[in-house]
Amino acid sequence: MVSYEHTPVTVSDKRAVVVGGTSGIGQAIALGFAAEGADVIATSRSEDAVDATADAIEERGANTARVTCDVTDADSLEAVREAAVDAFGGVDVVVASQGAISRKSVLGIDDEDWDFVTDVALNGVRKVTQAFAPAMDEGGSIVNISSLAARLAMSNLPAYSAAKGGVEAFTRVSAKELSPDVRVNAIAPGYVITPQNADTYAEGTEKRERIDDRCPLGRVAEREEIVGAAIFLASDASSYVTGEVLTVDGGFADSTF
Repeated sequence: MVSYEHTPVTVSDKRAVVVGGTSGIGQAIALGFAAEGADVIATSRSEDAVDATADAIEERGANTARVTCDVTDADSLEAVREAAVDAFGGVDVVVASQGAISRKSVLGIDDEDWDFVTDVALNGVRKVTQAFAPAMDEGGSIVNISSLAARLAMSNLPAYSAAKGGVEAFTRVSAKELSPDVRVNAIAPGYVITPQNADTYAEGTEKRERIDDRCPLGRVAEREEIVGAAIFLASDASSYVTGEVLTVDGGFADSTF
């Protein structure tokens, strides 16, 4: 008789850290994990944002710790790791969701802006991996947040696009080197409404109409729609998935112009 038993898609009882987890997609993931029964630390450079997100995590019945973090500083990341070990006894899942952006052209971007974006978005992923992977037990999962910009040519985003392309390449190399103990995957969201860009993507704006017209699903995403992908990659249900980039863009990248 065929057995249809399977591993459930859940992060219940997981111990998670979401770097860049106090705003945007990162915050949605942190709160989604907490609602699913994970213990979660959501960190960023802002103490007020850390406190507000920690309150929301606790409201969902999850344990947390309050610690700020500068992703460009390896010592700061190590302090977060130590806080997670002290609070939870270990770390099972790390989500690298920090980001930075500069809207300047290829010929217009200067060293300062280029270095800032790549230091946060790309070097930050490396530092997160180096800080947390050695402390993760067998079965650990690292989820890096990439972007549709890693695949599509988007004007005035050269540093961001290059950094996210690097994140995807680094994800694949990390997956190979850290196997079999730690799985490493990435999520590449498409256009997603967050508190920071809500005005840009507001209904009726020219940009929103262009995106809706091209996207097969006919709309931009809510940030909560990225959470399911993160839960899957963090869960034991994806135990045979590593080195992958899961695109969550409503079909945008593969639609015709």
